[in-house]
Amino acid sequence: QVQLVESGGGLVQAGGSLRLSCAASERTFSNYLMGWFRQAPGKEREFVSAISRSAGATYYADSVKGRFTISRDNNNMAYLQMNSLKPEDTAVYYCAASSRLAGNYRELNRYNYWGQGTRVTVSS
Repeated sequence: QVQLVESGGGLVQAGGSLRLSCAASERTFSNYLMGWFRQAPGKEREFVSAISRSAGATYYADSVKGRFTISRDNNNMAYLQMNSLKPEDTAVYYCAASSRLAGNYRELNRYNYWGQGTRVTVSS
């Protein structure tokens, strides 16, 4: 069974940094679009960032642009470097992957694999 597992969440003060990791169970994920989404308490899950299969293109929500950086390695790992964190970044962060050939990378239904989430709390 293919799976994604996030790690690296935790408690950090405003202005601090965290790096989230996403480990895929199979190397076939190297061929997939990878994304990060987050869900704050009482809110809907929202797009944060995505990276293309070749890593030649990256995409960011306006709310995190300039502060977060998405990356991936040569195998089955994806990362989200989170700098200058704000209290409004507090959420459960989910790693996602898409084997589909087309669709909007900002939409949940583009992705057919999801991790369990890792919690990020930013204190003011």
